[in-house]
Amino acid sequence: MNFELLLSPSAFLHHMLPNVPNLNLLREYEAWWESQGKAISTAVDHAGTAWVKMFNQRGERIDEIMMLPEYRRMLLEGYQTGVVWRAFEESLPASLALGYIVSHYDMGLFCPYTVSLATAASVDKYASPSIRERYLPTLLAKDDSVWQGATWMTEIGGGSDLGTYVGTVATQINGDLWHLNGDKYFCSNAGAELAVVAARPDNAPSGVRGLALFLVPRYRADGSLNYTVRRLKDKIATRSVPTGEVELRNSEAYLLGEAQNGIYLILEVLNVSRVCNSIGSIAVAQRAMSDAYAFARDRVAFGKLVLEQPLMRRQFENRVAALERGFALAWESVLLASETWREVGPRYSDRFHLFRIVTHLAKYWTAEFAVQTAKWAMEVNGGIGTLAEFGVERWLREAMIADIWEGPPHRQILDGMEVMERKGAGKLLFDYLAPFAEQDALADMKAKVEAHLALPTDEKEAGASEIFDALAEFTAQTLLVKLRQGLTEDIRA
Repeated sequence: MNFELLLSPSAFLHHMLPNVPNLNLLREYEAWWESQGKAISTAVDHAGTAWVKMFNQRGERIDEIMMLPEYRRMLLEGYQTGVVWRAFEESLPASLALGYIVSHYDMGLFCPYTVSLATAASVDKYASPSIRERYLPTLLAKDDSVWQGATWMTEIGGGSDLGTYVGTVATQINGDLWHLNGDKYFCSNAGAELAVVAARPDNAPSGVRGLALFLVPRYRADGSLNYTVRRLKDKIATRSVPTGEVELRNSEAYLLGEAQNGIYLILEVLNVSRVCNSIGSIAVAQRAMSDAYAFARDRVAFGKLVLEQPLMRRQFENRVAALERGFALAWESVLLASETWREVGPRYSDRFHLFRIVTHLAKYWTAEFAVQTAKWAMEVNGGIGTLAEFGVERWLREAMIADIWEGPPHRQILDGMEVMERKGAGKLLFDYLAPFAEQDALADMKAKVEAHLALPTDEKEAGASEIFDALAEFTAQTLLVKLRQGLTEDIRA
């Protein structure tokens, strides 16, 4: 690959996907980022944590999230361009190609679009007709009237063990209306007009089977605040998405789907976000590599351009090859999601379980790759790479958040092993990869996975990292072959 392609997200997308949706639109959106968005994003990042204006001059609670004035303009540009609405009117790949452009410049900003997309999907599939008609159009608006969504599951005990730590209680008031009472601890996109929230209905069983999913508007029917923001988090990065602690006190809410199916709906929300996270991670990795390349092609050390020194050039070549593998893995999760994201649970197709295992592998592999690549990019830049004024260190901060969002690496490993063991996703995956894999390598990988799944429970979990890592690398390499074969067929056609 020509290293110059690293400098442009739309050029890289076109390199990997000659038929990428809406190429001219992607180029126009990138041009907007270069001319306007990049400066706004840098200012938001340097400004640090936003703050909450709790009261107006009359002493009324308003909980307004105070960002830089230009932030809203940057945010609306993506909504209006179609990072969310195109998923419904065109395709999920059309939406997430735009998300790739966003994440190249500001992965934190991709979070509001991601959780708005997941909220819209939940409302579209599981809200009652009256609630769907009331709220879905607001999430898919194409002008500055657009509403934002949010997905709030985590409480103070943590996010992975929802069955134990979700203490928010839901009480049915009448018909569709419920009241929620509890506290959510990590609430990305605090201040959103709508949120999907995990809660436990009165008298529901303990564990994950007792959880249900609810839609919570920002305002009550009488116009008052329906939830309050206790504070915003001063976190390592992604300052373009406000993350806070939210208090629910008799908050008006509407049940999504059947209460007993809540855990399936929650996992659907997480899986949509994991696909987005994979795309965002690869975009961040490309951005870090582009900054490293821009420095190394001009920097002279010991009488020679840094890029032309053999060790450095080999490192760039290896990183580019890994970037292409990671993109192939992430984009396959997008393609499989586009086939299955409108399925209604809890009875899912085999294709959905294939999507799940590819998504766990993609989220795991791409997030780890982004972290290591951003760290390497700082090293390429030397001391300059550690200085906030030049921005290279930002990509490591952003990547570290991507590694944790929607379940850190160990969660992806355990959930991935579970779907292979309980849903036969391993067989589905190997059958899917078979036309593109070297057959001896495929047989070897399949045998290793089957042997691992046959181990005693504790031994199986303890050694899961090594086998999952190998499976992720094998899958990424094989899917790159698949992607390239598809490109060759397109050219011949």
